[in-house]
Amino acid sequence: MALGLLAAATGARADMPPLLDAARPPHIPPEGRADYRRFLMQPTPRVFALAPDGAWGWAAAIDDDGAATEARALENCARWGGRGCRVYARDLSVVWPGLEASPPSAPGAPLRREPGWLLAADARFLWQGPERARGAYLWAHGRSPGGADSRGSQPQPHVRAFNNAGYDVIRFDRDPATDETEAGAAWMRQALAELRRRGYARVVAGGQSRGAWNALQALDTPGLADAVIAIAPAAHGPRGSPAQAWALDDLRRIVASARSTGTRVAVANFAGDEFDPDPDQRAAILGVLTGRSAGFLLLDRPAGIRGHGGGTDWRFTQRYAPCLLDFAEGRVRGC
Repeated sequence: MALGLLAAATGARADMPPLLDAARPPHIPPEGRADYRRFLMQPTPRVFALAPDGAWGWAAAIDDDGAATEARALENCARWGGRGCRVYARDLSVVWPGLEASPPSAPGAPLRREPGWLLAADARFLWQGPERARGAYLWAHGRSPGGADSRGSQPQPHVRAFNNAGYDVIRFDRDPATDETEAGAAWMRQALAELRRRGYARVVAGGQSRGAWNALQALDTPGLADAVIAIAPAAHGPRGSPAQAWALDDLRRIVASARSTGTRVAVANFAGDEFDPDPDQRAAILGVLTGRSAGFLLLDRPAGIRGHGGGTDWRFTQRYAPCLLDFAEGRVRGC
């Protein structure tokens, strides 16, 4: 069901960008069009190549190098027997001769800038603006224990399901020099309120690690988000960190303070996550959100996906991205 809805989101909208139309690429057979839909869920840089004889191939995010990614896509097309392989789509644009189409540019300037944080329209995703978009997906990055700067990092691939369905993708970028947990939560509330003020029909707050933790903290303020998608939420460092001693108590406080009964909440926990002090207890604590939200979904240690970065695993994207969209919009209760 969810895969079918994703296909509809990428192939049946009246205002669909040409890039998302899987019926548009020439020459390729039905299985090639199905693979093109998988390509549309990939991070950038990404390239889809095809040949007049019906062969195709694609590649994505090869060392974050556009030229290397394109070379791999053409190589993959040729490896499947393609002769005369050429690029059909590159990142967000169709470049095939006679079918060229480029999307509107995302705003280059921050949508809002404040001391310590800003809202940035991510140009690696299709952009429509609040008047035309189905909603906004606010993505909050994690925070490295070493203080590495995560600003500008690409949102996880599951976000493509929302973007392909018409959501604008907006990054919540935070300065690591001042990004403390409570400050991040206050900024998150302001950021979500800003998207409401701009007139987005739906607002989704999503994030990974500390960004996910901040999204959960925002549940104490009703009306900010229609859905929260928290991927491996954490705010207390890896195993061995003294702060992990009170991580579960802090999570209980977040759940107890949740007041957003109109918000749907999805959380993903992964086996082998060194930032998770006790997976069973975390699952039990989070389960209380069932009675404090419009719907609660826990993806608890899905098979074959491990570690704090499990949300970037292609298996997570393939299994759960369409369902997370369906859940956020109230079409399904579980995945």
